Amino acid sequence: MDHRIHQVSQQHALQIPTGRKPIDNQHTSDFKEILIGQQALKFSKHASQRLNERNIEFNEKQWETISEKVLEAKQKGITDSLVVTNNAALVVSTKNNTVVTAMDREEATSNIFSNINGTILIND
Repeated sequence: MDHRIHQVSQQHALQIPTGRKPIDNQHTSDFKEILIGQQALKFSKHASQRLNERNIEFNEKQWETISEKVLEAKQKGITDSLVVTNNAALVVSTKNNTVVTAMDREEATSNIFSNINGTILIND
């Protein structure tokens, strides 16, 4: 083992910034928009097909409530959730912010849901 101290050339020396750059509000607002965009729920191709086939629709208020509750579930550590509304049931990956599948309430009553670790009940 070599215990000698070696001189490091200037080009290989660790460069530590000495001053702080001023905060650029433009980039801060861009970051917030990106963060909010990442939290928006998306639909998988399969879920989009199921919504169309089964004529399941949500108004803006309902969708906002669903999105808020899914975000709340994610903050509590839930990764895969069953969201039950008055007219539909959605399986949502909170980890990916993606609706995986959708079915109407009548169809949902005869199904077994697996691989979920949380349920969200929403009364419209």
